[in-house]
Amino acid sequence: MPEVQTDNTPSFERVWTVLEKVAEQQKDSAEDFNRRIVHLENLFGEVAEQQRKSEADFNRRIGHLDNLFGEVSEYMIAPKLCEKFYEFGFNFLRANRNVKVNDRERDISLEIDIILENGDKAMLIEVKNKLTRDRIVAHIERLEKMRKHSNTHGDSRTFLGAVAGVIVTDEARSFALDQGLYLIEPSGDNFNITPPLGKPREW
Repeated sequence: MPEVQTDNTPSFERVWTVLEKVAEQQKDSAEDFNRRIVHLENLFGEVAEQQRKSEADFNRRIGHLDNLFGEVSEYMIAPKLCEKFYEFGFNFLRANRNVKVNDRERDISLEIDIILENGDKAMLIEVKNKLTRDRIVAHIERLEKMRKHSNTHGDSRTFLGAVAGVIVTDEARSFALDQGLYLIEPSGDNFNITPPLGKPREW
């Protein structure tokens, strides 16, 4: 007597059909999962882009504020610098702001916030809202460029350096003085000048 196939004994065809349905469901779930992932990636991408734009705008605003503080500081201290440096034995006769050097032939370009001058010496001063180690290094490089430029134009004056900052960290203060620079800092309605450690550096 032939064996009778019942519903309790699944045939190969029925098992395959079930597997196909499960696979199809898994495929649908995977596609739905991928769609959600793509959506999240796009969302995070938009957030990241907005963050980048916000940071760029913030940096632009900080840069503008930094320049503004620098300009205000220059106007405040420039007229009194000659008098202040006289206490350190320098007889500077004039103070000039925003002095630019553009020697294209020798590829030397620089801008000096304030320069104090007499016939023998000149003090190059960099003014910043926040004084950092990198900005001090940049000013030293500026002094070296000025020396190189002056040598080619028969200017034998001695150059000295000073940095001024509204915000000055302990690290920046120590570094500036160690490098032989004068340090100018606000003090109430006036400002103080701290001489470098040892002999002032000359260029």
